[in-house]
Amino acid sequence: MSGAALGIEIVLVFFLALFLLHRYGDFKKQQRMVLFGTLLAWYLCFLIVFILPLDVSTTIYMQCQHDQREHASVATISPAPFNNRTLNTSTMPTKRAPSPCYKPWSYIPEGIMPVFWRVVYWTSQCLTWLLLPFMQSYARSGGFSITGKIKTALIENAIYYGTYLLIFGSLLIYVAVHPEWHLSWYELQTIGITAANTWGLFLLVLLLGYGLVEIPRSYWNASKHGHLLIKTYFKASKLMTEKADAEENLEDVMEEVRKVSEAIKYNHPLRKYVDTILRKCPLDYQEKMGRNMDDYEDFDDKQNVYPTEKNLVKLHKQVIYAVQRHNRTRVQWQILLQEAIRLEDVARNETSSNHQFVHSFPSSEPAGWFSRYIYTPTVEWYWECLLKRWFYRLLSVVLTLFSVAVVWSECTFFSTRPVLSLFAVFIQLAEHDYNYLYIEMACFITIFFLCTCVYSTVFRIRVFNYYYLASHHQTDAYSLQFSGMLFCRLTPPLCLNFLGLIHMDSAISHQDKLQTAYTSIMGSMRVLYFIANGFYIYYPMLIVILCIATYFSLGTRCLNLLGFQQFMGDNEMTSDLIDEGKELIRRERRKRQRIEDGENRRREWKERYGNQRDDHSARNRSSHEMKETTYSDSVNSSRQAKYSRSGGRAERDCMELLQDAEPLDFNADTLTDDPLDPDSGRHAGGRYLSMSSSRSRIFDDV
Repeated sequence: MSGAALGIEIVLVFFLALFLLHRYGDFKKQQRMVLFGTLLAWYLCFLIVFILPLDVSTTIYMQCQHDQREHASVATISPAPFNNRTLNTSTMPTKRAPSPCYKPWSYIPEGIMPVFWRVVYWTSQCLTWLLLPFMQSYARSGGFSITGKIKTALIENAIYYGTYLLIFGSLLIYVAVHPEWHLSWYELQTIGITAANTWGLFLLVLLLGYGLVEIPRSYWNASKHGHLLIKTYFKASKLMTEKADAEENLEDVMEEVRKVSEAIKYNHPLRKYVDTILRKCPLDYQEKMGRNMDDYEDFDDKQNVYPTEKNLVKLHKQVIYAVQRHNRTRVQWQILLQEAIRLEDVARNETSSNHQFVHSFPSSEPAGWFSRYIYTPTVEWYWECLLKRWFYRLLSVVLTLFSVAVVWSECTFFSTRPVLSLFAVFIQLAEHDYNYLYIEMACFITIFFLCTCVYSTVFRIRVFNYYYLASHHQTDAYSLQFSGMLFCRLTPPLCLNFLGLIHMDSAISHQDKLQTAYTSIMGSMRVLYFIANGFYIYYPMLIVILCIATYFSLGTRCLNLLGFQQFMGDNEMTSDLIDEGKELIRRERRKRQRIEDGENRRREWKERYGNQRDDHSARNRSSHEMKETTYSDSVNSSRQAKYSRSGGRAERDCMELLQDAEPLDFNADTLTDDPLDPDSGRHAGGRYLSMSSSRSRIFDDV
């Protein structure tokens, strides 16, 4: 079991990252490089979070072995009596013998974790500072070739990379001109890691202060169906405005594409770029532009002003952005409409006396075994109308207690005597008994809650239309890679902050204890004394101010004052948007109801009159078969009577057929007629008129 736990977690974390990427990304449409970079960034960050508890339990076991070896070495040195004086052992300090060490079930052999952390950490840092910014510009570029996209990405990131080189070069020059400073490569590496973690900790406290308050409050508000329905109306009004804006933007971009497509004809050198742009347009726009095009005009015949390749690159970029935004708002509107109808159904079923949940628009798909036997309408009513709200309230209370414990521990984790951090107290109590399973579970729950508060904020925030993580495969490539960059920058300082909360970071706790393998690759923070003993200790205390600001919604009020409509219950603009959203949902409900009524009428018409039509056709078919049977019997009897010269009679019929057919006239008038004209192929005479109809039926399937 030494490496089984590590291997199992590596596999499970990979599938977790793959599931989230499938939920937010689009495996069919997005570039493989974008998906691979985002998946690798998310996977490495989740891996750090899930493997860190195993590192903590392994370090505690190694600390126990270290204490036992020290106690054994002290016990072998016995003091020799001198001058026949008896030692007063009662006045000498005695050290309690450590309890026997038990190897944890998830023990990882020594030497594996340092290599593992070094690979994971430096790979994530290369992603966030070098590769992902370049891949962002590459994916957002409107170039038509790989070389053009790489060139655009290098130009956009020149300032980004140049700033890093300037800062790093300034630091090297500053160290070189001070002869009293003799910094080795290890110390320079520690300074770089500290600088990256300091930037990440600055952003971490901001996101954590928001998540510690907003997550418990969101679950408490979710237990109030009326509040949730009103907020959904508000979202519907804002989303409809955004949807209309996206449609208008798409129309403008498509008009530009149409003009370019009409200007650049089939034999123009830039026509291949126009075709690439047209393939990115929606299908209905492609059909309209295809009908209006006239590719037989030569671009050299007219002295027109044609767009350059640079203009086409810019237009290509605009088309990609407009189409993606239009699809995203359309899908989000359908999802929000479903949510609003579900909440209205819950509000309507709360007053039901038969305790059966009734949907306004039942699903057209057949019910599965789960809905038939387990999640029945009665169970659904009790869950949606009664139990769900109490479950959310209980969950909100539990999350609030966790948030209070985190805030208290963030303000007191630097105190080691007495130990004031609640998480450090829990871990030390389990450490005395060497209950490794409890240690790992406590560490995992704590760090999972911290990651939920931080990562959920990353998934919720929205920077206009440049960064927005939308579910149901509607997130663009730029936002996916930006989230990967944030995760890689936030996870290392988050883990260091967690180790400080449980007093496993000796640079902050100042205790003579073994360091975890994760802390060892970070280097000793004592190289930068003012950061280790100043910024890392006192800056997390600002989380109290941020939690208070989030509780009173100061950020929401500031955005509302700046003109960005936010949901506020005591605002006139919010009330107007709620009324508008309610009317939009009512309109969509009526539209859907009309569609469903029409389908029901067609289904009833088919069931009522379709059977009668089938019975009538069956009766006609049976009578026709009876006539054919009678006719065939008479023909057989006549054939039996006329058994002689049957072959001669068949030959005479063929000769009559050939004689009655009129000869074809191959004159000039016949050749100039339209072959698709039905009158041109009409025969003037002929006794066997059924031959023409049979001939047409022969080619009906061609």
